[in-house]
Amino acid sequence: MVSVSLCMIVKNEEDVLARCLESAAGLVDEIVVVDTGSADRTKEVAARFTDRVYDYVWKDDFAAARNYAFSLAEKDYCLWLDADDVIQEADAAVFLELKRTLDPGTNVVMARYNTGFDDAGNVTFSYYRERLIRNRAGLRWEGAVHEAITPVGPVVYSEFAVSHRKTRPGDPDRNLRIFEKLLARGKTLDPRQQFYYGRELYYHKRYEEALEVFQAFLTENRGWVENNIDACCLCAGCLECLDRPREALEALFRTFFYDVPRAEICCEIGRWFIRQKLYQPAAYWYLTALLCARDDRRGGFVCPDCYGYLPCIQLCVCYSHMGQQARAKQMNELAAAFKPDSPAVLHNRAYFEAC
Repeated sequence: MVSVSLCMIVKNEEDVLARCLESAAGLVDEIVVVDTGSADRTKEVAARFTDRVYDYVWKDDFAAARNYAFSLAEKDYCLWLDADDVIQEADAAVFLELKRTLDPGTNVVMARYNTGFDDAGNVTFSYYRERLIRNRAGLRWEGAVHEAITPVGPVVYSEFAVSHRKTRPGDPDRNLRIFEKLLARGKTLDPRQQFYYGRELYYHKRYEEALEVFQAFLTENRGWVENNIDACCLCAGCLECLDRPREALEALFRTFFYDVPRAEICCEIGRWFIRQKLYQPAAYWYLTALLCARDDRRGGFVCPDCYGYLPCIQLCVCYSHMGQQARAKQMNELAAAFKPDSPAVLHNRAYFEAC
């Protein structure tokens, strides 16, 4: 059985850190907590679980901090978690089986990162991340913001997941500040960092600037295919907010240069047509979404609802507007098969019963 060091970087996380460490303590063989300048009781909480708590002077560089935490690990593999992450009981059992069976020559274990949930706790947004890294294999974190380790084989995909369960908002300006400091110092952003810089500009509603960054990113054609697809979608979002809807649709179609249609893209195109009150083409794209194969291992962001519930509930809307009430009711019931207690499904049932 391989051994695992949990390596964390934390700051002012007294409210969530115990929850995280309680979920992981029975799964790992060592816990390393690196504090980057807490002003609360974070280090006291960490000390209840481990005597390996270290101070680190923050340098506006997440990769540097994570590499420092990994450098303190003594076990076969490094597991990283954020303080507001948890490993659910079912995932813990899968993790323990993975430890028992993992080939010690494996460099990276990819695992699901569930970051969005509906009111019933169902996952609405997830993607694979490099979660277990073989210690002393020369693999390092890169990127001051949205840091990552490039997986180098052998790579294994596991079905255990980490759930990101935020309890409060973070600093919404932190990442943009870091990017702007890097640029002010004359730093050239690599393609991944360029993509995330554009995304931060988008989140801050600086749409013209974001559009410029994304268009340069796509023109240079050095990005990862999943980032290229997301950049097109974010361009569409910028253009829509700038009241340039036709160009927004063109940006969505640009995703097809990079790979086969994804259900997420088809749903966005369907939404565009609904906004224009063009229900027949909207229905076409939602039907196409239902035909798309879900493949989480491509590594991109995945919205599970786009592969079932969302197209069905939107097809109900489309067919109703087209006067095809029987088909609309049928699609509502198909949506109910995915989410029986959906408020939209229940509302639609009441509507059809009243007709």
